[in-house]
Amino acid sequence: MRPLWTQVQDAGLTALAGAFFAAKLPERMQYWLMKSEPDEVSIDDLEAAPSQRAAWFGVRNYQARNFMRDAMQVGDLAFFYHSSCAEPGIAGICEVCSEPYPDETQFATVNPYFDPKSKLDNPRWWLRDVRFVAKSRLIPLAELRACPELANMRLLARGNRLSIMPVSESEWAFITTELMGRQ
Repeated sequence: MRPLWTQVQDAGLTALAGAFFAAKLPERMQYWLMKSEPDEVSIDDLEAAPSQRAAWFGVRNYQARNFMRDAMQVGDLAFFYHSSCAEPGIAGICEVCSEPYPDETQFATVNPYFDPKSKLDNPRWWLRDVRFVAKSRLIPLAELRACPELANMRLLARGNRLSIMPVSESEWAFITTELMGRQ
């Protein structure tokens, strides 16, 4: 018997079959860097949390929100980055483990993340849950800057202040293998 794909081609259904098989393939994993102030939520807090899971709340930048709401997928991996502290840097790895849902802090008037323009029936701000994967030695920003392999990393771009940003597959591989020593 001839392979199924050959039979499909012979029947003139190549375009239709290609679309079908492409629709059935899982999305390619994406990689991210997610910044958190360690006095608010640190990699240690995530590791100690129930089920080692926490909501990534408080994002108030539209581009970062769009990455989280529209581009991230369950199963994507992210560097957990400690920011706005004495020594900022990558502190570990987490995994996106929920679909997006409204960030409740936008509705709480006593919360620093309250947004008076956001409405329950039309929320502006969304979040996802993340799950602890691993803690690493702190990889300081200065060390990342010193690596020519990371010259194009969005984190290192002048003026970049996004709290959530994509990381390329090559950047992920370099950081995890060369700087974290993971296989």
